[in-house]
Amino acid sequence: MQRGSLVDWIAVDWGTSRLRAWAMSDGKVHAQAESDDGMRGLTRDRFEPTLLSLVEPWLTAQSTPVVACGMVGARQGWVEAPYQTVPIKPLSATPVPVPQGDPRLAAYVIAGLKQTTPPDVMRGEETQIAGFLALNPNWDGVICLPGTHTKWAQVSAGEVVSFQTCMTGELFALLSTQSVLSHSIAQKGWDAGKFEDGLADALSRPERLATRLFSVRSRDLLEAAPKEGARAYLSGLLIGAELAATRAYWLGQNLAVIGSREVTEHYAQALSLQGAPAVIADADRMTLAGLIEAYRSLKETV
Repeated sequence: MQRGSLVDWIAVDWGTSRLRAWAMSDGKVHAQAESDDGMRGLTRDRFEPTLLSLVEPWLTAQSTPVVACGMVGARQGWVEAPYQTVPIKPLSATPVPVPQGDPRLAAYVIAGLKQTTPPDVMRGEETQIAGFLALNPNWDGVICLPGTHTKWAQVSAGEVVSFQTCMTGELFALLSTQSVLSHSIAQKGWDAGKFEDGLADALSRPERLATRLFSVRSRDLLEAAPKEGARAYLSGLLIGAELAATRAYWLGQNLAVIGSREVTEHYAQALSLQGAPAVIADADRMTLAGLIEAYRSLKETV
């Protein structure tokens, strides 16, 4: 999109490590941009100039609305968007306005969700859930959102009723790169059979997870087990332990998995092996659909 082109508004997904933006006009994406300037590396006074460096070619002298989701609304973010308590529709709260800075921007941040018993929180996933529900009206069931911290959200009548977080993605990253297992695990490659072996071992005896984990190292030292297989086995172990812990959520439910292609396929495969088929939805598409819903609601209130 050329400088000076008319943009209705800008959609932003601002996470811990990444910043993504879409120039929206007539309900369609006309340009997009991204950077590694996540919330983690910014002080509060750096959010506006960081965003401007990415979207300035889309701006004119007029004030352009910006609707942002993700960790940008955390306590350490651009502005704190207080959590909304479930059960609740995921975008019920009016996005929080960012204090006026550059007159070319009118920025708003979407609130995350919280659960008081047991305590839990989410930021960003609520927008993906809202996007999925906007594209799948009257859908009830459980949505799995795998990632660094995987969410399992129970949805009914358009509301997030409850949710649960599992640190599976972070555990995989730490174990495969910073633990003793890192010497035995390839950083790329896959073995579908070993993934299924890991799933089966964890689901049948989840209490033996710690022992199964060290077997990854033992097999490498004593049997020279292929490192690509070890990577898949570790993933299977951790996802299997997660499925065992969340069985009450997904068993007998309509299921959807929202995420990147590779990780959603692994989760969908794991669920399918348990007789629980799931619909797969692309995370980027759901995020943008949720941001569009937030912008529509915002126009009705401001």
